[in-house]
Amino acid sequence: MQRRQWIIVIGTVAMLGGAAFALVHSAPPRVEVGSAAPDFVATDIHTGKPVSLRAEFKGHVTLVNIWATYCVPCQQEIPALDSLYDTYASRGLRIAAVSVDVAPVSIVQKFAADYKMRFDVLHDPSLRIQELYQTTGVPESFLLDRSGHIMRIAQMAAPWNSPENRRIVEELLDSKGS
Repeated sequence: MQRRQWIIVIGTVAMLGGAAFALVHSAPPRVEVGSAAPDFVATDIHTGKPVSLRAEFKGHVTLVNIWATYCVPCQQEIPALDSLYDTYASRGLRIAAVSVDVAPVSIVQKFAADYKMRFDVLHDPSLRIQELYQTTGVPESFLLDRSGHIMRIAQMAAPWNSPENRRIVEELLDSKGS
Protein backbone atom coordinates (compact mmCIF):
# COMPACT_ATOMS: atom_id res chain seq x y z
CA MET A 1 0.00 0.00 0.00
CA GLN A 2 2.79 2.39 0.92
CA ARG A 3 4.63 1.62 -2.31
CA ARG A 4 1.52 2.52 -4.33
CA GLN A 5 1.22 5.88 -2.55
CA TRP A 6 4.85 6.67 -3.38
CA ILE A 7 4.24 5.84 -7.04
CA ILE A 8 1.25 8.19 -7.07
CA VAL A 9 3.26 10.96 -5.37
CA ILE A 10 6.20 10.57 -7.75
CA GLY A 11 3.87 10.46 -10.77
CA THR A 12 2.06 13.60 -9.61
CA VAL A 13 5.32 15.48 -9.02
CA ALA A 14 6.59 14.42 -12.46
CA MET A 15 3.37 15.62 -14.13
CA LEU A 16 3.47 18.96 -12.31
CA GLY A 17 7.13 19.41 -13.21
CA GLY A 18 6.39 18.65 -16.86
CA ALA A 19 3.48 21.08 -16.89
CA ALA A 20 5.62 23.82 -15.31
CA PHE A 21 8.38 23.19 -17.85
CA ALA A 22 5.89 23.42 -20.74
CA LEU A 23 4.42 26.67 -19.40
CA VAL A 24 7.81 28.31 -19.02
CA HIS A 25 8.99 27.27 -22.47
CA SER A 26 5.74 28.10 -24.28
CA ALA A 27 5.45 31.66 -22.91
CA PRO A 28 5.93 34.38 -25.51
CA PRO A 29 9.27 36.18 -25.45
CA ARG A 30 9.35 39.18 -23.17
CA VAL A 31 8.79 42.49 -24.99
CA GLU A 32 11.51 44.84 -23.78
CA VAL A 33 14.08 47.33 -25.00
CA GLY A 34 16.52 45.48 -27.24
CA SER A 35 14.15 42.67 -28.19
CA ALA A 36 12.73 42.17 -31.67
CA ALA A 37 9.32 43.76 -32.04
CA PRO A 38 6.61 41.14 -32.49
CA ASP A 39 5.07 41.09 -35.95
CA PHE A 40 1.39 41.89 -36.11
CA VAL A 41 -1.31 42.34 -38.71
CA ALA A 42 -3.88 45.13 -38.47
CA THR A 43 -6.23 46.72 -40.98
CA ASP A 44 -5.37 49.97 -42.74
CA ILE A 45 -8.38 52.22 -42.03
CA HIS A 46 -8.18 53.88 -45.46
CA THR A 47 -7.76 50.83 -47.71
CA GLY A 48 -9.35 48.11 -45.59
CA LYS A 49 -6.35 45.90 -46.37
CA PRO A 50 -4.34 43.95 -43.79
CA VAL A 51 -0.93 45.41 -42.99
CA SER A 52 1.95 43.45 -41.48
CA LEU A 53 4.53 45.30 -39.40
CA ARG A 54 7.43 43.37 -40.91
CA ALA A 55 6.22 43.59 -44.50
CA GLU A 56 5.13 47.23 -44.50
CA PHE A 57 7.61 48.92 -42.16
CA LYS A 58 10.76 46.83 -42.70
CA GLY A 59 13.89 48.96 -42.94
CA HIS A 60 12.25 52.05 -41.45
CA VAL A 61 12.57 53.65 -38.06
CA THR A 62 9.02 53.06 -36.84
CA LEU A 63 7.00 54.27 -33.91
CA VAL A 64 4.28 51.74 -33.08
CA ASN A 65 1.64 53.62 -31.10
CA ILE A 66 -1.16 51.56 -29.53
CA TRP A 67 -4.14 53.78 -28.76
CA ALA A 68 -7.95 54.09 -28.68
CA THR A 69 -10.42 56.82 -29.62
CA TYR A 70 -11.97 56.93 -26.13
CA CYS A 71 -8.57 57.48 -24.46
CA VAL A 72 -8.00 61.11 -23.38
CA PRO A 73 -4.19 60.74 -23.00
CA CYS A 74 -4.14 59.26 -26.53
CA GLN A 75 -5.94 62.34 -27.83
CA GLN A 76 -3.48 64.59 -26.02
CA GLU A 77 -0.52 62.73 -27.54
CA ILE A 78 -1.61 63.17 -31.18
CA PRO A 79 -0.18 66.69 -31.70
CA ALA A 80 3.27 65.51 -30.58
CA LEU A 81 3.04 62.49 -32.88
CA ASP A 82 1.97 64.77 -35.76
CA SER A 83 4.86 67.12 -35.13
CA LEU A 84 7.37 64.27 -34.93
CA TYR A 85 6.01 62.81 -38.16
CA ASP A 86 6.05 66.18 -39.95
CA THR A 87 9.67 66.72 -38.97
CA TYR A 88 11.08 63.27 -39.75
CA ALA A 89 8.84 61.55 -42.34
CA SER A 90 11.01 62.82 -45.18
CA ARG A 91 14.00 61.13 -43.50
CA GLY A 92 12.20 57.80 -43.23
CA LEU A 93 10.29 57.86 -39.94
CA ARG A 94 7.06 55.88 -40.05
CA ILE A 95 4.33 55.89 -37.44
CA ALA A 96 2.00 52.91 -37.16
CA ALA A 97 -0.83 54.13 -34.95
CA VAL A 98 -2.83 51.01 -34.10
CA SER A 99 -6.31 51.62 -32.71
CA VAL A 100 -7.58 48.91 -30.39
CA ASP A 101 -11.14 50.16 -30.47
CA VAL A 102 -13.66 47.34 -30.66
CA ALA A 103 -15.98 49.85 -32.32
CA PRO A 104 -16.55 49.77 -36.09
CA VAL A 105 -13.74 51.09 -38.29
CA SER A 106 -15.96 54.06 -39.24
CA ILE A 107 -15.50 55.44 -35.71
CA VAL A 108 -11.71 55.22 -36.05
CA GLN A 109 -11.85 56.76 -39.54
CA LYS A 110 -13.88 59.73 -38.28
CA PHE A 111 -11.53 60.21 -35.33
CA ALA A 112 -8.44 60.11 -37.59
CA ALA A 113 -10.04 62.65 -39.93
CA ASP A 114 -11.10 64.95 -37.06
CA TYR A 115 -7.55 64.90 -35.67
CA LYS A 116 -6.00 65.16 -39.15
CA MET A 117 -3.77 62.13 -38.57
CA ARG A 118 -1.50 61.89 -41.63
CA PHE A 119 0.60 58.91 -40.55
CA ASP A 120 -0.44 55.26 -40.93
CA VAL A 121 -3.57 54.53 -38.91
CA LEU A 122 -4.40 50.88 -38.41
CA HIS A 123 -7.24 49.09 -36.61
CA ASP A 124 -7.04 45.95 -34.49
CA PRO A 125 -10.44 45.33 -32.86
CA SER A 126 -9.27 41.82 -31.87
CA LEU A 127 -6.80 43.45 -29.41
CA ARG A 128 -4.18 40.92 -30.53
CA ILE A 129 -1.51 43.62 -30.67
CA GLN A 130 -1.98 44.31 -26.96
CA GLU A 131 -1.38 40.65 -26.23
CA LEU A 132 1.67 40.46 -28.51
CA TYR A 133 3.22 43.64 -27.09
CA GLN A 134 2.20 42.82 -23.51
CA THR A 135 0.75 46.28 -22.99
CA THR A 136 -0.67 47.50 -19.72
CA GLY A 137 -3.04 50.07 -21.23
CA VAL A 138 -3.27 52.82 -23.82
CA PRO A 139 -1.50 54.72 -25.09
CA GLU A 140 1.68 52.70 -25.21
CA SER A 141 4.41 53.22 -27.80
CA PHE A 142 7.38 51.27 -29.08
CA LEU A 143 10.14 53.01 -31.02
CA LEU A 144 11.82 50.55 -33.40
CA ASP A 145 15.15 50.82 -35.18
CA ARG A 146 15.51 49.91 -38.86
CA SER A 147 16.05 46.24 -38.01
CA GLY A 148 12.81 46.06 -36.03
CA HIS A 149 14.31 46.05 -32.53
CA ILE A 150 12.66 47.99 -29.74
CA MET A 151 14.78 50.98 -28.73
CA ARG A 152 12.31 52.79 -26.46
CA ILE A 153 9.04 51.93 -24.73
CA ALA A 154 6.70 54.67 -23.55
CA GLN A 155 3.76 53.82 -21.32
CA MET A 156 1.08 56.48 -21.28
CA ALA A 157 1.28 59.63 -23.41
CA ALA A 158 4.87 60.49 -24.26
CA PRO A 159 6.40 63.88 -25.04
CA TRP A 160 7.50 62.91 -28.56
CA ASN A 161 8.45 66.55 -29.20
CA SER A 162 10.94 66.61 -26.33
CA PRO A 163 14.60 67.18 -27.19
CA GLU A 164 15.49 63.76 -25.74
CA ASN A 165 12.97 61.86 -27.86
CA ARG A 166 13.88 63.84 -30.99
CA ARG A 167 17.57 63.08 -30.37
CA ILE A 168 16.84 59.36 -30.14
CA VAL A 169 14.77 59.44 -33.33
CA GLU A 170 17.51 61.38 -35.14
CA GLU A 171 20.18 58.90 -34.01
CA LEU A 172 18.06 56.00 -35.26
CA LEU A 173 17.41 57.75 -38.58
CA ASP A 174 21.13 58.53 -38.98
CA SER A 175 22.05 54.90 -38.34
CA LYS A 176 22.25 52.90 -41.55
CA GLY A 177 22.30 49.54 -39.75
CA SER A 178 19.52 47.11 -40.50
